[in-house]
Amino acid sequence: MLLNLLNVPGRNQQMAEVTADYLQYVDLGATLIMPMATMMETGNHIAQNGNGTKRRETAARFCDMVRASFTEDNPPWQPSEFPSIQEVTTWLDRFPDLAGQNKSPTRTGEGTSFGDLSIIAEYEKCCRRFAMSEVFIWSLDSDLACYHHRP
Repeated sequence: MLLNLLNVPGRNQQMAEVTADYLQYVDLGATLIMPMATMMETGNHIAQNGNGTKRRETAARFCDMVRASFTEDNPPWQPSEFPSIQEVTTWLDRFPDLAGQNKSPTRTGEGTSFGDLSIIAEYEKCCRRFAMSEVFIWSLDSDLACYHHRP
């Protein structure tokens, strides 16, 4: 989603749809959590894409967005809590099984990545903390998008 919202060259094919959804979520007062893995992957895609000028411009927009999530009083984005050593250790305990299993029936030969696991763990934490709220992973990745809790 961030790649489209930031208009990352070559990674923005669904920009109009994603922007419309984003504006709708903001209008509804939704809280958007930005997982650390999303920040890292978005930054990686920005740095690996386009010419130096475009990469720098896009990186500046990205930094502004992330910085605002840390500093503004009521931003649409909030960063996820940085994981504790205990949380990461729990992820490490789960990772071998998830990496070894097919990610989904349609994705044979690919397990769940460690980044996706961290996003799923953040989703599970939000479901526990906000059990009476709708919680979902907003993603263009169909395997992540299927995570949706309705009270």
